[in-house]
Amino acid sequence: MSVKAARKAKKPKRFQLAGVALDKTIERGKYDDALAEQQLLLRKIQQAYLASGDRGIVVFEGWDAAGKGGTIRRMSAVMDPRGFKVWPIAAPTDVDKARHFLYRFWERVPPVGAISVFDRSWYGRVLVERVEGLASKAEWSRAYREINEFERMLADDGARIVKVFLHISPEEQLKRFEQRLHDPMKRWKLTYEDFRNRDRRPDYEAAVEEMVALTSTDLAPWHVIPAEDKKYARITALRLITGTFAEGVELEAPPMDAEAIALARAVFGSLPKDL
Repeated sequence: MSVKAARKAKKPKRFQLAGVALDKTIERGKYDDALAEQQLLLRKIQQAYLASGDRGIVVFEGWDAAGKGGTIRRMSAVMDPRGFKVWPIAAPTDVDKARHFLYRFWERVPPVGAISVFDRSWYGRVLVERVEGLASKAEWSRAYREINEFERMLADDGARIVKVFLHISPEEQLKRFEQRLHDPMKRWKLTYEDFRNRDRRPDYEAAVEEMVALTSTDLAPWHVIPAEDKKYARITALRLITGTFAEGVELEAPPMDAEAIALARAVFGSLPKDL
């Protein structure tokens, strides 16, 4: 299906990055409390999913240095790694290229009761692969439909999907590149491509806008978050994630097994009143 045909079929709403207000901030004094609240919710959600069988998928896309890694770290810091996985997505290998582009992502879909986070994702086909000519026009044009069908299958199978794009201005991005340059612990993150991609910003903006317009669906909508203020972006993203993952799920801890309670009483005598 061509991009023109996909537009006609979906009748997408027009989306422009220029319409995203980048001046959103969070009060410094409220950030710590908000972060603690969201991290506690994440822990409750993970515990609940083990009992409910739900599973969650988070997709992070965004400009280089927009804050994807920092937001993901705030999630992984409080999650049990046995049911939580972060997938950093790099360029496809030769083995990947010999298969359909979605093949390597099917292998990374979370099992029942688990949560997976994609630090970049299958959207590389309609972003970097499109802009850099790594996929043919026919390949990236039909990928919009393939991605929507992929996500529909995941949702129909019980997965909850949250897609986040972190948006910053070219000026803020350059400022963060300079900060990384002067920080030995972050300098390694800067690559030749980071600087070269800035020259192709208009092409990437066009690809992002088309991506959002054609793949923001009722089952898996895009959330474009202003990220000039990193802390605002983190809290906003976390609230979207917890709100979607917690909807309709019982978050209270399941009751303790009766036999275990009896044994605990024999060992300890008195027990907490809420048992």
